[in-house]
Amino acid sequence: MNVALRPAGVEDLDAIDALERRLFPEDAWARETIAAELEGPHGYYLVAEERPAGDGIAAVLGYAGLLAPRGSGQGDVQTLAVVPEARGRGLGRALLRALLAEAAERGADQVFLEVRADNDVAQSLYTAEGFTAIGRRPRYYRGGVDAIVMARSAPASTPAGGVGA
Repeated sequence: MNVALRPAGVEDLDAIDALERRLFPEDAWARETIAAELEGPHGYYLVAEERPAGDGIAAVLGYAGLLAPRGSGQGDVQTLAVVPEARGRGLGRALLRALLAEAAERGADQVFLEVRADNDVAQSLYTAEGFTAIGRRPRYYRGGVDAIVMARSAPASTPAGGVGA
């Protein structure tokens, strides 16, 4: 699998929106919200794109976004998603590490995120990358699922790493 991470832009809106609806049917962001995030001055969004050999069409296998205004000292992982058929190959970790590297570049001393309380796989990834649970938001997600609030200090110590790293 030849996968590359690259900055996402408005040209990726259709692919990200389609994956958002597929992967988060109850909690999908509105298309307009995704567009605003991609165009916003304080955000940083990436796509993980499979690039087939030859003239094949590239496919977006995942995406991730960070909100980190320069100089604020903080960042927030807004979203991170990988299609089921590409999970377990290091894409989520690579996307997260790239967001953490960007947060550090923007001067963030702390990075926060929310994760579904019923998503043990994502929680394990975040814990392995240095996040710790700092709180809980009851019924944060549709369907009444709580959010676990997690934080990580000093993202500058995280190597960006590549896919499969």
